Amino acid sequence: MKIVVASDIYYPMTNGVAVFAHNLALGLAKRGHEVLVICPSFNGRRHKRKDHKTGVTTLYLKSIRFPFYPDQIRKVEDRKELLGVTLPRIIYKNGIWAAPYPYPEIKKELDKFQPDVIHLQTAETIALAIQAYARRYDVPMVSTGHAYPDNITGQFKFLKPVKKPVDALVRAYMNSFLKHSEYATMPTEMAIDDLVPKNRRRFKVPVEALSNGVDLSQFSPGKPKASILKKYKIDVGRPRVLYVGRVDPEKSIGVVLTAFKEVLSKIPEAEFMIVGDGTDKMNLEKMTEEHGISGNVRFLGRVLPPDLQEIYRTGDLFATASETETQGIVLIEAAATGLPLVAVDAGAVSELCQDKRNGILCEPKDVSGIANAIVTILSDKKLKGEYGKNSLEVAAKHDLNTTLSRFEEIYQTAIELRTFDD
Repeated sequence: MKIVVASDIYYPMTNGVAVFAHNLALGLAKRGHEVLVICPSFNGRRHKRKDHKTGVTTLYLKSIRFPFYPDQIRKVEDRKELLGVTLPRIIYKNGIWAAPYPYPEIKKELDKFQPDVIHLQTAETIALAIQAYARRYDVPMVSTGHAYPDNITGQFKFLKPVKKPVDALVRAYMNSFLKHSEYATMPTEMAIDDLVPKNRRRFKVPVEALSNGVDLSQFSPGKPKASILKKYKIDVGRPRVLYVGRVDPEKSIGVVLTAFKEVLSKIPEAEFMIVGDGTDKMNLEKMTEEHGISGNVRFLGRVLPPDLQEIYRTGDLFATASETETQGIVLIEAAATGLPLVAVDAGAVSELCQDKRNGILCEPKDVSGIANAIVTILSDKKLKGEYGKNSLEVAAKHDLNTTLSRFEEIYQTAIELRTFDD
């Protein structure tokens, strides 16, 4: 098939949408499909590139920087001041790339490519242009929803007084985005239940829970390479709590950080390693100093494969307090590395962190509960091994190859549905 993967967020950005869209494109090309990726450029200029090694062609659209939200590629800039006054982040030269008016570029490229099906990953400007094109030229579409409203509104503190009605509007828009396709998916049943009307007959299009998946051949238990330990100055002799992902407010890393202070009263040699970058990093660094635990917390910054797979192997457990996950690719990666999980019972996390099976599920914002869970696992070698073994079983159900096979079937279904409608 000739397949378009369209996303307003794409690799080398490091959030779940970007990672999944990239894995999807590479996996489909490896299976012999002709794949075109459409995404914003990261330098503002339109250009097209074919990766002859993977076979994927990527169209990078003309784009501009949109402030407030980091691009997850460059290091987030330090807080800036002018005459002793802290400048708002909007003034920083840092932001996500967005294609402001992509339709002409998209039309020109799709007219040449003649796709059999288009798979949308996001609901922003590229998706709107794609939807307009697909309606006009009768191209089947599949849409995957990856986000909760809070993933977007949680970045804007000024929205706090009106956050609930704004979240409702965003939720309605995300719902509408999925309904404009022949077939819709979300990573988990919980995510669907939260976004889609309970009576799915009113939704008008088929909607299915389908894991984002992870290439399990890339993540497995084992000892980290000595070169990685040396490169990142990691002491493997310390019990280590690991977090990997965006370092942004809605990830609630501060909750785990505060819990970790309590952990140190029981396990003083423990270390909390935070891998990633984002707008909350400076705040967390300040919290670390205020808690007096700077010697036990490390901010490793953004780490990409293949180093990332080795970094997972340095951990003893993975901890997150995020309440906004529609699935959580990093949780699958951690589980596939054989790590026990500590998380909160919110969003769709409980499908991956299964309480008393491969980890401990706590109440949201329960600092003491999270601290006790971490101490319980780190202090019990047998329990840690049992949870780690079970994590491998949980991860095995999220193999990217299974996801790819199902999407191939869904694409064919979308083509048939569009043909039937005609």
